[in-house]
Amino acid sequence: MKYESRSLRFSNNIITDLHGLQMTVSHFLVEPSWLAWLDLSFNKISHIDQVLCELQELRVLYLHGNSILVLSEVDPLGVLPHLHTITLHGNVIETNKRYRNHVIAALPGLKTMDFSAVTRQERELAKIWRHSNDQSRGRKETLQ
Repeated sequence: MKYESRSLRFSNNIITDLHGLQMTVSHFLVEPSWLAWLDLSFNKISHIDQVLCELQELRVLYLHGNSILVLSEVDPLGVLPHLHTITLHGNVIETNKRYRNHVIAALPGLKTMDFSAVTRQERELAKIWRHSNDQSRGRKETLQ
């Protein structure tokens, strides 16, 4: 028996990685490719697996309350064309002073981050911040 749904909630478990996510989604949903809302909050996830990038219809992704350490873990999610809402608060990355700028720059289609609206001004500042960081990185690589 499968469900005709576009959402799945796997919150409050002890999930440490996302290997096998496609198989699980296929097990529960009639049309797994239509998955639009995924709640993986309050688990033990430390790595944002490439499998999430295969969910091309994903619009809402809850990852708050996990163990994500590195800001760049978010970057691959930029390929998701419809992703407009993400939660990442309660992860170690939240303590990084560049946290919000980095996530908004990496996911330009975001409308909501951590249950807070992403403003046009934040989007512009994140774009400038990203451009400035890319230039700094380029200079460092040239000097080496």
